[in-house]
Amino acid sequence: MSPAPEAAGTATVLVIAKEPVPGRVKTRLTPPFTPQEAAALAEAALTDTLHAVLRAPAGRRVLVLDGTPGPWLPPGFEVLPQASGGLDERIAAAFDRCDSGPALLIGMDTPHVTPDLLAGVGRDGHDAWFGPAADGGFWALGFADPARAGACVRGVPMSTGHTGTVQRRRLAEAGLTIGDLPTLRDVDTAADAAAVVASCPRGSRFAATLASLAETVR
Repeated sequence: MSPAPEAAGTATVLVIAKEPVPGRVKTRLTPPFTPQEAAALAEAALTDTLHAVLRAPAGRRVLVLDGTPGPWLPPGFEVLPQASGGLDERIAAAFDRCDSGPALLIGMDTPHVTPDLLAGVGRDGHDAWFGPAADGGFWALGFADPARAGACVRGVPMSTGHTGTVQRRRLAEAGLTIGDLPTLRDVDTAADAAAVVASCPRGSRFAATLASLAETVR
């Protein structure tokens, strides 16, 4: 699949992810799924996310990876290793490695993300962009000037029910104008996976993988 044409002024899109290794990813899917099945779902979600980014306009596409790239990685991405430290440090470090110009970071937990959701970032005049997650976190975070990310992200408590509230408040307190993206649901549990499938676009690898595993759910 060919990437979307690159346009001047469009954003760097960062995908922060773990290599889909059994026992290291999507552990809250186990049970009902085995570690191998959970990893297969994680790989499908990551692959869908990467292909959505490929179809979105971007000046640069970067996978910020904990682990080693596999056959699931399509061409068109730079691969950078994640920094050490907590998730706030790793997110901030990813933005630190961006060039000047807008940058948007997303995770691998929203396989229903579409190119249209990403297309406006960097071209609508906001200082920052924020995509809340239904579980109280966030699925997307962006800055017109990536140099401002560190002060806004470092120290935010991650993986809590109020992470998104704290993160968005940090953006507002920094005086940034915020472009709000739609709320999406992260895939953390089997119930999340079943709910998200209804929003996945046609041809979704995640939806196909979940369907193939449906008989294993107890």
